[in-house]
Amino acid sequence: MNNLIDLEKKINSELGTKINTSEIKHNQIYLEIDSEDLIDVVLFVKTNKDTKFRQLIDITVVDYPERSKRFKIVYLFLSHEFNQRMILSYNISENEVIASLTPIFPSANWMEREVFDMYGVSFKDHPDLRRILTDYGFEGHPLRKDFPLTGHTEVRYSEDQKKVVNEPVKLEQNYRNFDYESPWEGTKYIKELTNSNDKKN
Repeated sequence: MNNLIDLEKKINSELGTKINTSEIKHNQIYLEIDSEDLIDVVLFVKTNKDTKFRQLIDITVVDYPERSKRFKIVYLFLSHEFNQRMILSYNISENEVIASLTPIFPSANWMEREVFDMYGVSFKDHPDLRRILTDYGFEGHPLRKDFPLTGHTEVRYSEDQKKVVNEPVKLEQNYRNFDYESPWEGTKYIKELTNSNDKKN
């Protein structure tokens, strides 16, 4: 379907109660569903002759730590034939396990591994669910909002041990104080030092 309004009506009429909300904005269709309806909805929009959303572009997550359903899972689809985009989303709680799309879209394999690595969201029946961006034994999930900006460990080369070592992060206090002034104008401590030297001379 070339018309987004007709497409929205078609999806709502065919899927009925599986669609919680739908709207058209930014020349795209946005659908909100429940997590248990994911497979049915995705199979329909991929295989139906009037939708043909046959490419999964991306899977991502938005973290709302203050909510009981903490994560919003977002899927981006593209229909090459109709040159249309669809954004599908639903909310889940922190420890909820959700269905994998790898049987329908094999490209979901790495996308779901990235979501697992960065946010800690687990996928049921995923063929190889393990970290993909962080290292073995990495602690935590870096894109969660409660993950510390400095991380938990730091990697450095130890001259004493002659090898790369992992250590807990230790920030020296002088690295925490910033004056946010332009380096072209000179920072406060340099100005103060210069002024005190001028007075001595």
